[in-house]
Amino acid sequence: MKLAYVAAVLLGTGLACLPAAAQSVPAKQLFGAMERPAALPSESLGSYAKGCIAGAVALPADGPTWQAMRLSRNRRWGHPSLVAFLQDFSQRASAATGWPGLLVGDLSQPRGGPMASGHASHQIGLDVDIWAQPMPARRLSPEEREDFPFRSVLKRGSLHVDEGRWDDRYGEVIKLAAESRKVQRIFVHPGLKEKLCRIAGRDRAWLSKVRPMYGHDEHFHIRLFCQPGSTGCTPQAPVAEKDGCDELDYWFNVALKPAKPSAKPPKPRAPMTMAALPRACQTVLAAMDGGSRQVAPTAPTLAAMAPVGAASFPDLPTSVPIPAPRPLP
Repeated sequence: MKLAYVAAVLLGTGLACLPAAAQSVPAKQLFGAMERPAALPSESLGSYAKGCIAGAVALPADGPTWQAMRLSRNRRWGHPSLVAFLQDFSQRASAATGWPGLLVGDLSQPRGGPMASGHASHQIGLDVDIWAQPMPARRLSPEEREDFPFRSVLKRGSLHVDEGRWDDRYGEVIKLAAESRKVQRIFVHPGLKEKLCRIAGRDRAWLSKVRPMYGHDEHFHIRLFCQPGSTGCTPQAPVAEKDGCDELDYWFNVALKPAKPSAKPPKPRAPMTMAALPRACQTVLAAMDGGSRQVAPTAPTLAAMAPVGAASFPDLPTSVPIPAPRPLP
């Protein structure tokens, strides 16, 4: 079944239950085909790696202290709390550390859900990637943002930070994010965590939120807590209170060691289908888009309702913001 047809069926009819033929289509293809958010109250549904978002809003491509990257991906959507956090955090980070501004990578797709490439999480509009480079003094064109290279902070061929590439202000930006009560976790490469552990000094409480993870050597990943009103959001377990610096031996000596040539490659996982996601994600996928319809803020949360047709929601004059095709002046 062609994805364009599936999308047309969903958006054209307002069906909350997917056609039977769509149930077996990988969820990443269904959510990836959606170009606009669901016109529903803002709500994160499911877990960070198995869920979706209703009523997402777009981070503007440009702000005084940020530039969004890779605009063609259409992944700068998130819960309104995440977008507000980014706008505020970018200003605080610039003022407090002297970092010129943030280059913002992926948030989520318009309706969240699994992505065709790049991420296992980022599904419920509460995750964002911040590049390990300061914002240029000039505004990059959309074309430049597509090709602007990632820059790793690691020494080439090494698992440890390249001191020639390191900027102390970058560490200060990560610390500032970790100190926010709104932030649940921050993911960085183990080599970057090692560097932060060395320079932290006596003030180490914030390090507990900074978690080592595969990849993440060109950026750090901010994750917010489940937001009020998102009753269907599955919270992640709290981080331990210790700084976590004693966990790095495992990463360097076990987790990041190359596999033996004789090792059997892991069996690829089957693509996630809609059956693995919360039932309310079918309503999100089938809802009218934010350019034409919006439900009243007093409507019951999606987590508490069975899927219903989007046509049952009343029209309102407001709409969910849609990203501009080009950066704002």
